[in-house]
Amino acid sequence: MEAFIQQLINGLSVGSVYALIALGYTMVYGIIKLINFAHGDIYMIGAFVSYFMFLNLKLNIFVTLALTMFVTAFLGVVIEKVAYKPLRNSPRITALITAIAMSYLLQNIMIYVVGPEARSFPQIVQNKTYTLGNISINQMEIWLLGTSLVLMVLLQLIVQKTKMGKAMRAVSIDAKAAELMGINPNTIISFTFLLGSALAGAGGLLVGMYYNTIDPMMGATPGLKAFVAAVFGGIGVIPGAMVGGLLIGIIEVMISAYGNSMIRDAVVYLILILILLIRPSGLLGKSNKEKV
Repeated sequence: MEAFIQQLINGLSVGSVYALIALGYTMVYGIIKLINFAHGDIYMIGAFVSYFMFLNLKLNIFVTLALTMFVTAFLGVVIEKVAYKPLRNSPRITALITAIAMSYLLQNIMIYVVGPEARSFPQIVQNKTYTLGNISINQMEIWLLGTSLVLMVLLQLIVQKTKMGKAMRAVSIDAKAAELMGINPNTIISFTFLLGSALAGAGGLLVGMYYNTIDPMMGATPGLKAFVAAVFGGIGVIPGAMVGGLLIGIIEVMISAYGNSMIRDAVVYLILILILLIRPSGLLGKSNKEKV
């Protein structure tokens, strides 16, 4: 039982990062019905931004976290304005192809700028380990879980309790009706990219601290898994992205611990196929019937 609880803690740590990235996918999809496949690469850029801040500016973790989120939020808005806004009225497949192209563009720009090799992330927090019987949790896991939880709660407060959050919910339901009520959809879409990209940047910093290694391709697999998490929980539903991310993290760790770590990625993608076949709306999503 203690071993199971230990693996559960490990799974929640990994899943909290997937949840942070999945929130960006689900918010953007909820507003403009776009799968932003460049989102995982914003997470990667967040890791590198925080790496250079720690290395060159010697800033503390709180300032670095805030600045990393600011930089990735700005990048997310720029990408939306340059790559996605001109295609707002184009077929969805056009925007989807553009998102994939943007993902590869960001990866190759970073490979050119910083090089393809992996880098060792500086150790900012003394990684103490706390034990209770045979169950242990280290300080990095506490940072990972605690920061992710705080950011997810803050996001929920923004969406549920602020005017911008109310406007986001209105645009996600009916953008044209929201515009008639005086809401500017373009502003809301940019704000959504800003929030999602800020969370992805925070995820990049936390993963760099947790795994101590970063590289320009690190956003590809976690980005896809976060997309699976968003679909699993119910894409377009913010609580669904949180639940989906945590569950995917737990499933991954449990397969590695009690099964075969070689097939853990395959199982995650199998979950995506099964969800799309059995319950396309996800765990917390609602089925919408189209009127003809």
